[in-house]
Amino acid sequence: MKKDLEKTNGRMRNLIIATAGSVDDGKSTLIGRLLWDTQSLPDDKIAAIKKASKARGLDHLDFSFATDGLLAEREQGITIDVAHIYFSTKAKSYVIADTPGHLEYTRNMVTGASSSQAAIILVDARKGVIEQTYRHFFITNLLRIKEVVVAINKMDLVEYSQSIYEDIKRDFEALIQKQDYKEQRITFIPISALKGDNVVKRSTKMDWFEGPTLLAHLEELDLSDVYNTGMPRFPVQCVIRPKSESFPDFRAYAGRLYGGDFHVGDEVEVLPSRQKTKIKDIYFYDTKYDVAARRTSITLALEDELDIGRGDMIVKVGDLPDIKKELNAFVCWMDEEALKPGMKYHLQHGVNSVLAKVEEIHHRILTDYSGVESVEQLEMNDIAELSLTLNRPIFSDPFKDHRTNGSFILVDTKTNNTVGVGFIK
Repeated sequence: MKKDLEKTNGRMRNLIIATAGSVDDGKSTLIGRLLWDTQSLPDDKIAAIKKASKARGLDHLDFSFATDGLLAEREQGITIDVAHIYFSTKAKSYVIADTPGHLEYTRNMVTGASSSQAAIILVDARKGVIEQTYRHFFITNLLRIKEVVVAINKMDLVEYSQSIYEDIKRDFEALIQKQDYKEQRITFIPISALKGDNVVKRSTKMDWFEGPTLLAHLEELDLSDVYNTGMPRFPVQCVIRPKSESFPDFRAYAGRLYGGDFHVGDEVEVLPSRQKTKIKDIYFYDTKYDVAARRTSITLALEDELDIGRGDMIVKVGDLPDIKKELNAFVCWMDEEALKPGMKYHLQHGVNSVLAKVEEIHHRILTDYSGVESVEQLEMNDIAELSLTLNRPIFSDPFKDHRTNGSFILVDTKTNNTVGVGFIK
């Protein structure tokens, strides 16, 4: 029987979810309700929620205190920073990226959503689809997030009206027609985060809704399906040479596998040398496996001794990435200093860092799906398409085909601050 690393060590059991919502849509309350109803809150957090709710004179528990951890967030009643919240059920473990919904924090939402496989977009039942809804859906589309739940919240404030739910659903379905990522699956669920309707427990006040609760839907998602797959890419992080009496001639290569699976015996090619060999052994710590699944950290031993170092990439023969020094990419700008043509940055792509020069800003993308506009520079939170020239090639894929190998960050050469995140066309 073959030993599969994914099945043996329990990798990929986490479902990473990005949340998005406009001001006062109830995003933090929804997350707090999920934690409360799944009994995932520790005693001290429960006590803090009760105390804070009482201090505010509320006649109910304010679950937003479970997530809005910054003092400024609690004082303003808004989410500013990206927080990661963890909880588990018998079926899965969850990581929720609680991202801010304000326009001025677009960069934070992009950061939080960039590693997510699912997203929850909240819509206030009283307001319906608004400009921020367009922006949030655009980002899930740009980042190729497969599973999107449209949670129509505050149904208790519209008397649990089916007609209001259907109107909002119809408006959002018109928005879906604008997307270019057709693999996205959209699920609509009417909820009340405050009252708990259709979050973990089925609502008795919306008998007209026959779909699952929010948690039931998340529980049913197939983890092997929500990850965007691609060709296997193995960037080498370090060379393992113990040089001990027990392993005098051992040589292997450690890193994390992205995009697809590796099997013992697979024919592989090493970049940039283009030398070919076969996988001899796959290790996780000191145990051998026959199969390594994507997103597992492994050590590879090859049949031939080749000159391989950090930053090289091992791929299957016939499944080559692009090897080039010129990139077209979508970039979300995160810095107060504007990006202009001619400026230079460090481009970090996996374990490789190269020098990149901005050749041209093609256009800024209007995230409400209204089109594009010409700009001479990028300001903070702008998303634009631009061209870059690199001082040496990288081994990349289009982001639409490979989320990990198709993304990068831009780093300021003077301050070492991360100033932009990019998605290769």
